[in-house]
Amino acid sequence: MKTIVTHIGPDLDAITSVWLVKTFLPGWEEASLAFVPAGTTLEKKAPDDNPEIIHVDTGFGKFDHHQTDADICASTLVYDEIKRQKGADAALERIVALVNDVDHFREVFYPNPTADFWDFGLGGQIDGWRLIHSENPIKIMELGFQALDGIYKMFGNKVWAEKELSEKGLEFTTKWGKGIGVETVNDEVVHLAQKMGYVIAVRKDPKKGYLRIKAIPKAEIDL
Repeated sequence: MKTIVTHIGPDLDAITSVWLVKTFLPGWEEASLAFVPAGTTLEKKAPDDNPEIIHVDTGFGKFDHHQTDADICASTLVYDEIKRQKGADAALERIVALVNDVDHFREVFYPNPTADFWDFGLGGQIDGWRLIHSENPIKIMELGFQALDGIYKMFGNKVWAEKELSEKGLEFTTKWGKGIGVETVNDEVVHLAQKMGYVIAVRKDPKKGYLRIKAIPKAEIDL
């Protein structure tokens, strides 16, 4: 059986890189997991000699980054292989870019970095799981995989919504500020448009015909 090896106490990069291998590299979907002390390899063998074993985020092999000062992580290295085999994936590119930021501790430079909403994300959840399930790395990985499945779906929907707004969006003016309307089945355009600064977003569903009209949460905007 194929085996994916990462370090004990898996962090965001380890979890994401294993998820990438199992989800996007053909033939690795049912691979078993093994855990070793950080920096080491399974049975102390060379990390890349056995085609049935992949080491990620440990072992100084092709999917580890600790042997270099480059601005990369295990997840970006695995994504590069996915991209080579299958082509670019905009949602995955965004995910691994965020993982790389966190793996290099750059979240300290995020806006309002001590705000609670940052700890509500996957990084905060993993920190909690590592405390709750400190002796069960498989459980930590499984929880992370489920979360990443949802995050990947959300990012894909967001990329699509950005394209819909850019290519189909019709801007209009209201007494409260700019609005935008778009005909699409993607409901994420409404939420995204508000984040982009539109005070009112309108979506028409081309299949069902109904309209959804949403304003930003300000008392003076009365629809």
